[in-house]
Amino acid sequence: MSKIVLDDANLKKAMRYLARADADFARVLKEVGHPVRREMPTGFGGLMRSIVGQQVSVHAARSIWLRLEAAVPSMEPAEFLAQNDEQLRAVGLSGAKVRYGRSLATDVVEGRIDFSALDDLDDAAAIAMLTQAKGIGPWTAEIYLMFAHGRPDIMPGLDLGLVVAAQHLKRLRKRPDAKRLLKIAEAWRPWRSAAALLLWHYRRSMPDWGPKPLKEDIKVGKKAK
Repeated sequence: MSKIVLDDANLKKAMRYLARADADFARVLKEVGHPVRREMPTGFGGLMRSIVGQQVSVHAARSIWLRLEAAVPSMEPAEFLAQNDEQLRAVGLSGAKVRYGRSLATDVVEGRIDFSALDDLDDAAAIAMLTQAKGIGPWTAEIYLMFAHGRPDIMPGLDLGLVVAAQHLKRLRKRPDAKRLLKIAEAWRPWRSAAALLLWHYRRSMPDWGPKPLKEDIKVGKKAK
């Protein structure tokens, strides 16, 4: 498999490629500029941080994570498993996230998830390994591989922010589902991870973080009056 990593140099290369491959991306790059590359820790700590961030605000996730780091300084699976449920709940983890964390830690300790082997697997096989753990769905696995391992060609089709940004990028009447987003993203290979970063960057530029009305929608609204 390819060993290309989406580092800062390759992100610039990817932006040039995307601008040539897609006129809409060329326009967006002029409007909002280049995105910043994101990073997260590798291994158990990186995936556990993703679990902590599920369905809570960024601020709440950071507060919980800091308390969890204080309780489990090494962020090693065995040390996490040594904490009882009450201790883990005390840092702010929900009951479900305690179970997910224990499932992940157990899978790592027992060898079902081997982080040292991930870089030798293609994207599909790596995602399949990670999603063995409860609470690690395709989106979480894809985000982890993008940000922790710098995988260059992943498009998380289930990400709402990407869906909304792609709708406006392509001036679509309706939000694309995951299948359609992945079909659109075929034109962005082999830099779909970079395309996702640019779409998130574009999404954040929208004034109220809400979808802008399309021109066609405005026309329809005027006719309805």
